[in-house]
Amino acid sequence: MSRWLLVILLPLCILACSDRDQVQSGTILPAEVELKAGDVVFRRGSGFTSQVVLMAEHGGTYSHVGIVADSAGVPMIVHAVPGELEDDDEEDRVKMECPEVFFDKVKAREGAVYRHQDPIAARHAAQRAVNIYRRGTLFDHSYDDSDTTQMYCTELVKHAYTGTTRPLTRLVRHHLHLVGFEADCILPSDIQRCPELKLVTMF
Repeated sequence: MSRWLLVILLPLCILACSDRDQVQSGTILPAEVELKAGDVVFRRGSGFTSQVVLMAEHGGTYSHVGIVADSAGVPMIVHAVPGELEDDDEEDRVKMECPEVFFDKVKAREGAVYRHQDPIAARHAAQRAVNIYRRGTLFDHSYDDSDTTQMYCTELVKHAYTGTTRPLTRLVRHHLHLVGFEADCILPSDIQRCPELKLVTMF
C-alpha cells in the first residue's frame, strides 16, 4: 500500500472509529474497555478457519490474536488474517483496523484483552507492528515463523515484541498435521500464557 493511500484512508478510519455509538451496536467490544498501545487482543471466531484453529488448540478459547497500536491518539488493531481482503488487495496482508471492526459480531463470539507489564516495551512493540503493516506484509499461509517477510497472527505478535526490552517468553511450537496442511506454529493459547502478559478483561 502506498504512502499516499495511507494518507487518504487513515483519516477515514479514524473518523469511523470516533463514532463509537454508531459502530458499537455491531461489536462485542464493551464500550468501557480502554485499549492501550501494545495490548494483545484475542477473539474467538465462528468461521471455518477459526474452527480449524480451535480444533488444533484442543480446548483453547481463542482462534485469533492481534496487537493494539496508537494512530494519532486512536487505538487500532494490527493483525494478520486470511480471507479478509481489502478492496484494493489481491492477496491477504497484515491489516490495521478499528477495534470495533476486529470485534465485529460477524467475526467474533468472544474476546479478551491482555496487557504487557512493561509499558515501554508495549509501546515499542505497537510501533513495530505498525511498521509491519506499512510495509504491506503478506499473510503467511505456510505458517513459517522463521521467515518474517510473511506473517500469521501469532507470529506477528511475537515478532512485534521481539527486539523490545521485554520480549514474550516461554512460547512453544506445535506440530499440526491436518488434511492438506502440516506446519510447526505458535497457537493463540501460547501467546495467552506468556508470563509477560496479564489479563485486563474478557467479554
